[in-house]
Amino acid sequence: MDFYNDTHVSLGHNNSSARAADGAPHSSAILPVIFGIICFLGIIGNSIVLYTIMKKTKCHAKQTVPDIFILNLSIVDLLFLLGMPFLIHQLLGNGSWHFGATMCTVITALDSNSQIVSTYILTAMTLDRYLATVHPIRFNYVRTPCVAAVVIVMVWGLSFLTIIPVWMYAGLMPLPDGLVACALLLPDPVNNTYWFTLYQFFLAFAMPFVIICLAFFKILQNMSTSVAPLPPRSLRVRTRKVTRMAVVICLAFFICWAPYYILQLIHLGVQKPSLAFSYAYNIAISMGYANSCINPFIFIILSDTFKRQFLRAVHQINRKIHVNTSTTDGGSVSMRMVPDGGQQGPAPREMIPSNVAPQ
Repeated sequence: MDFYNDTHVSLGHNNSSARAADGAPHSSAILPVIFGIICFLGIIGNSIVLYTIMKKTKCHAKQTVPDIFILNLSIVDLLFLLGMPFLIHQLLGNGSWHFGATMCTVITALDSNSQIVSTYILTAMTLDRYLATVHPIRFNYVRTPCVAAVVIVMVWGLSFLTIIPVWMYAGLMPLPDGLVACALLLPDPVNNTYWFTLYQFFLAFAMPFVIICLAFFKILQNMSTSVAPLPPRSLRVRTRKVTRMAVVICLAFFICWAPYYILQLIHLGVQKPSLAFSYAYNIAISMGYANSCINPFIFIILSDTFKRQFLRAVHQINRKIHVNTSTTDGGSVSMRMVPDGGQQGPAPREMIPSNVAPQ
């Protein structure tokens, strides 16, 4: 979504129906359809991830550090996608807001907070991969679910502090046609727009990007030079799988969000955005939202253990449905499935493979 100020300059990610230099709206049915598809697929995918991890916990399997990070990343992605119906409504209404000042502040803050929290969680995941790969024994005491939970709380707290300007200045701005838009009404549009854009760029993108790049550089360097017999080879293989998934997740994040932040910086030097620039901006926003849709499918595709956990949860649901059907109809249902005894053994310790020693 975009933020607006008195000069109709977009500052953030709160309303993608920005206006061209001549003030003519350029939103059409295409963007709402694209956003609707992203929202639908994203909600389904992230719900699958949440269900699978929570089902594992319900079966008394201990949550691991990767589980905690991925669970919270899916929650953040779902919260981020909750803003899409409002975005679609604004696109269809040419940027007008019909939900009141309170909802404007809440949705704007939720959107900004989710965007920043997801970046910080990815950074924490990368640092966890660094410790698991480069220092698997030395810092094993740090890589515990308790520490991971504390990190998540700190990430949410830091994000809420980061978006204080959004809480302070989000509000309703009158439009020429008598309607109102949900906007970030900065006191000094010219100077504040410049500083807020840089503030957002460095805290939500540049600094995490540098940290993640340095961590993965050390990880790749360690993998290419390590010949130590410890940890065992099987654990090293699982570590590489988890690290590969973390690399793909982070690459997807920065590929999806880099165009948006680049256009934000370019926009600082654009007094009257052209129609082409506005279309490019909408595409960049679409890519940003698409990132919340992509993440769960990365988990599903790259993690064999995750797929097994999900199929096991689905089989349990199917069994309940078929048992109920059999009881109602007085008949029997023939199924091929894992016996009950096969699922009563110790659950896999990690939904996602890891190379660290048992915690």
